[in-house]
Amino acid sequence: MLKYLRRIAIPAISIVIFCLMLPTASQAQRALKAPLKASNAPEGNDYSLPEEPTLRDKTAEKDNSIATLKVNVQVVNLYCTVKDKHGTLIPNLKKEDFRVSEDGKPQTIKYFAAESNQPLTLGMLIDTSGSQTNVLPMEKEVGAAFLRDVLTPKDLAFVISFDITVDLLQDYTTDTALLRRAMEKTRINDGGGGGAGGIAGAGQGTIPVLRPKGTLLYDAVYLASNEKLHTESGRKALIMLTDGGDQGSDETLAEAIAAAQKAEVIVYVIMIADRANFMPGEAEMRKLADQTGGHVIDVGNDPKKLRKAFDQIGEELRSQYLVGYVPTNVVADGKYRKIEAKTVNPDYKIQARKGYYAPKE
Repeated sequence: MLKYLRRIAIPAISIVIFCLMLPTASQAQRALKAPLKASNAPEGNDYSLPEEPTLRDKTAEKDNSIATLKVNVQVVNLYCTVKDKHGTLIPNLKKEDFRVSEDGKPQTIKYFAAESNQPLTLGMLIDTSGSQTNVLPMEKEVGAAFLRDVLTPKDLAFVISFDITVDLLQDYTTDTALLRRAMEKTRINDGGGGGAGGIAGAGQGTIPVLRPKGTLLYDAVYLASNEKLHTESGRKALIMLTDGGDQGSDETLAEAIAAAQKAEVIVYVIMIADRANFMPGEAEMRKLADQTGGHVIDVGNDPKKLRKAFDQIGEELRSQYLVGYVPTNVVADGKYRKIEAKTVNPDYKIQARKGYYAPKE
């Protein structure tokens, strides 16, 4: 009898230990959605984003060496660009010139500043699907020149390419030479013979998915916002070069917009493609940009228009206002709240995000 019990007990204990070693369902799901694959890493491995502190993190560590009293007061920050009816930027406005409401209720503006000198965190997202074959060379040249001209030593930037995968080509850096090198590394990747592939960014592609390979545009916005920019503070923007067409993303347009809004990211979209009149996702890109406080610029396949588009975005980033308020609705329910910002001059139009998500208990 004792021998019989031992034969049962030993396998049973082994089964229990094996079960304890298995990942939970949520852990498995996180493993399948590895955020971004390092472009210079060996194939066949999964890679998450670097956990090492950024340049700003290291500075913050020094600043936080002395204990401080933290007060849990939520402030909603709006980075605004103001233009007249002709699209000309309006400088030198004051706090009294702005009006802000949340879900239709007026809010009191407590913080105000012109933000031309505040550090900028910028992500460059480059569509490297087949539709970009003939325009990618000029994207590299003009985009690298823009980063060189607009970034200051206190700014940070990163570069991501997206096609059938989403790849982090260059992590946060102030070095424009590294950013240029990353942009030069971009290559067209349409997946060859199509068909199913692995999870974007997982590195192995061994798990089949029921979708064709394509352009993971929404995934790129979601990952850049959620995995890179969400924990950064201050001014944050994404500049995306694409024809707007998405195919095969795990995330939806709504989820990409929500991620950008939660990270307080402004999204600018430069519509560009081999065929100037072929922009399959223009309506979706306008919604993405409008909801996050950016806008869409259509350049077709014209290098002069592309340079002008980058110049325009650069001017806007140097001409922003910061409008901050403490919301009267203090319920921490995690719900979406609509924001409407305007000026006392009805001829002026404000470009700012259209809402935010309240914190959740």
